[in-house]
Amino acid sequence: MVLGKVKSFFVSYDCLNDSNVPVFASGDCVSGRVVVEVTGDIRVKSLHIHAKGLAKVRWTESRNAGSNTAYTQNYTEEVEYLNYRDILIGHDRDDDNPDEGITVLQTGRHEYPFSLELPQIPLATSFEGKHGSVRYWLKAELHRPWLLPMKVKKEFTVFEHIDINTPLLLSPQAGTKEKTLCCWFCTSGPISLSAKIERKGYTPGESIQIFAEIENCSSRVVVPKAAIYQTQTFYAKGKVKEIKQLVANLRGDALPSGKTDTWNGKMLKIPPVSPSILDCSIIRVEYSLMVYVDIPRAINLSLSLPLVIGTIPLHPFGSRTSSISSQCSMTMNWLGITLPERPEAPPSYSEVVREGQGPIESAVQEDPEGVLYSYIQEFRLQPPPLYSEIDPNPEHSCCPVEQRPDLCPSR
Repeated sequence: MVLGKVKSFFVSYDCLNDSNVPVFASGDCVSGRVVVEVTGDIRVKSLHIHAKGLAKVRWTESRNAGSNTAYTQNYTEEVEYLNYRDILIGHDRDDDNPDEGITVLQTGRHEYPFSLELPQIPLATSFEGKHGSVRYWLKAELHRPWLLPMKVKKEFTVFEHIDINTPLLLSPQAGTKEKTLCCWFCTSGPISLSAKIERKGYTPGESIQIFAEIENCSSRVVVPKAAIYQTQTFYAKGKVKEIKQLVANLRGDALPSGKTDTWNGKMLKIPPVSPSILDCSIIRVEYSLMVYVDIPRAINLSLSLPLVIGTIPLHPFGSRTSSISSQCSMTMNWLGITLPERPEAPPSYSEVVREGQGPIESAVQEDPEGVLYSYIQEFRLQPPPLYSEIDPNPEHSCCPVEQRPDLCPSR
């Protein structure tokens, strides 16, 4: 008998969406088939599948223990979300009886369907980061007598859905800051910044409408700007690593001394980034909108507003409650314009953008610090807040001074 050969061996998923991308959520049924195509007859002992879902964090730190001694410390942590096994052909391998329970596959294409249900508990969204990842995959193993097993592995994407149609994520976000510039005994007037956005929750593809007022009573020419940042936080063995990356930005017009600029809904579009990850104990992915004033030869005046990037887009405006509408129109002297009744409809979200791809790099034009940065911060592990707000530009004043009203135009 001439032994046949395996021509192809792969895993195929049944997709739940029109884009033909394998995307699932907690409680969904992941189904598909393992395909084995052979030329000639082959003898098979068993065909196994193993589905796994794992959040994993790993990084390495080097430390000096003396003048000529150094050691390396590894920080790792894992959280398992899925572990499923099944046998599609035969039974568990038994090397003592290699000829027992043999199945002969004849020439042609053979498909073996599988089906498994994802856990009902909240699952972490698939993600690829600098020091960690959340991955889901299914591996198939084909065992034949007297031969090494053939293995094939294919990943699938899981979204833990975030519905932005909730009171918390529909509530407006606003803030106000002011700073006074001074140098030795020369004092300049204050620079003030007020900013507001319609809501906290958005989906990729939407545009954030920014309402802001910038008043420049200083002697310098300043430039108002805005940027969206992604913050990745990794936890392991009482340590934390944090990465902050620029996602998208915009630049306003230069503002001379004694002038005021008003943004009546300036648009900043959200690129196709990963959704927020807020429920994983070792990996968090958060977003923030930073509205700031670029001040030459001084620390920028910045205002950070938290964002949540969700997966379920905004419903038609008619479904939103009157209480939410009233919150959107709360009185602010600097904002005398009504927010639009129907925001731009976002596209469907069915892909995961991994770190180092597309929008994060291509959008990097400017940066509140003056240069593109991606910093890593180490500190003792503390329970993370629900939504962190990172302001890299704290209020700065070199000396207590009184404001000089003659430098500021009358309101």
